[in-house]
Amino acid sequence: MSEQHNTQAAAEQTEQLDENQIMAYRREKLTAIRAKGMAFPNDFKRDAFASDLHQQFEQFDKDALAEKAIPVKVAGRIMLKRHMGKASFATIQDMTGRIQLYINNQGVGEALHDEFKHWDLGDIVGAEGELMKTNHGELTVRVSALRLLTKSLRPLPDKFHGLADQEQKYRQRYVDLITNDHSRKTFIQRSQIIQAIRNVMVDERYLEVETPMMHPIPGGATAKPFVTHHNSLDMDLYLRVAPELYLKRLVVGGLERVFEINRNFRNEGMSTRHNPEFTMMEFYEAYGNYQRMMDMTEKVIRAAALAATGSTVVMYNGKEVDLSKPFARMTIVEAIRHFNPHYTEEQLADKDWLHAEIKKMGGSLPMAKELGSLQLALFEECTESQLWQPTFIIDYPVEVSPLARASDTKPGLTERFELFVVGRELANGYSELNDPEDQAARFKAQVAQLDAGDDEAMHYDADYIRAMEYGLPPTGGCGIGMDRLVMLLTDAQTIRDVILFPQMRLE
Repeated sequence: MSEQHNTQAAAEQTEQLDENQIMAYRREKLTAIRAKGMAFPNDFKRDAFASDLHQQFEQFDKDALAEKAIPVKVAGRIMLKRHMGKASFATIQDMTGRIQLYINNQGVGEALHDEFKHWDLGDIVGAEGELMKTNHGELTVRVSALRLLTKSLRPLPDKFHGLADQEQKYRQRYVDLITNDHSRKTFIQRSQIIQAIRNVMVDERYLEVETPMMHPIPGGATAKPFVTHHNSLDMDLYLRVAPELYLKRLVVGGLERVFEINRNFRNEGMSTRHNPEFTMMEFYEAYGNYQRMMDMTEKVIRAAALAATGSTVVMYNGKEVDLSKPFARMTIVEAIRHFNPHYTEEQLADKDWLHAEIKKMGGSLPMAKELGSLQLALFEECTESQLWQPTFIIDYPVEVSPLARASDTKPGLTERFELFVVGRELANGYSELNDPEDQAARFKAQVAQLDAGDDEAMHYDADYIRAMEYGLPPTGGCGIGMDRLVMLLTDAQTIRDVILFPQMRLE
């Protein structure tokens, strides 16, 4: 082992030893607290949050605040504390922010003040008192009653550095949220984004629904599923790769506008953009088509941006993304030629040339060697990453769009789009295929690919065909990746930064 590794190992051992000593000392304190009575009380009633108090009373000066004599009850975790003879200050943190406490013998009595001096950073307290301002103008609670509500046994990481190891942040998200303002803000924004989207959908008369997470047949997307087993039914089930086929069953049933925001599971690789479980919103609208779905997608994303950032122009990785303008709409070939003008239309219509060009770039050749599939493969190699501003790529080939409606005017193509922003796919939608015989034929084609070794191809879903035979109205549908949308709007570089508990290897 190198000298550097020896030093690092020794430092980690010392740090662990120190933490164990601290925890042993804190357990002794807890034992003493238990001996006096209730160690973890649950009867403190908070009536104010830190950020609300700052918002309402920050503008008052010291004298005006003293005159008002505003009583408050606050609670939170001790993040800072300092003692100055007969007075102490502490900063507590609740879900909205931080506020300072002022504790002295006159307010809480000498005995409780002395007890407080032995409380630790990380302890959770409840405090009652009046609002005041210090000589430095900081809004503070002059404490008249103070209680230890939860004894923290494990020390918080260094206040200046928090969790230094990125993997630790994902494994111990609870500590990351306590010590990292940026992480806390990201997940507050995530909640605001999803709420704003719900509001748009409800305003558009969509009904929020929940469909099964365990499917007897994987479907709704070309993806490799997770398999589980139901003991009582003695049957294998698949964690859903998409809710699409169930949502369209509901449209058949007369719920003409439905949406679902929930988890999907795909047994595939992990990357900065992929997690085995991820959140999608899928929505379906009877008598809508892919043009309407693109309009809805723009509307939803703008509302999310406003809710999270207050603007429809956001910064990502140091570059501006303008969500305020109508999103560009281009076919696969138009996009390739726009960003790669050296390619000719003749070349992009030549299967042999496309095959050779994709191989030259080191790209993956599609299983179906049709013209549209080859154009898409080239697009993924040379164009997708250049789509920084929001762009709908439209009219995908039939062989890669088994659930989309075929174009009436463009043979071999479907009425399908994918939305790309900052070089990443963010949404996928189409005019739904509602011809049951065409759908059955496409399922059979997918099964042939499955038999040929494509473990992401779809299975044949006989019940879905039966539902379609009752009559699926002309319908538009779309799926938007919530995690990738949150990444965009919070300037996160990896999907793990926007998922509270990302999938990790065992420690």
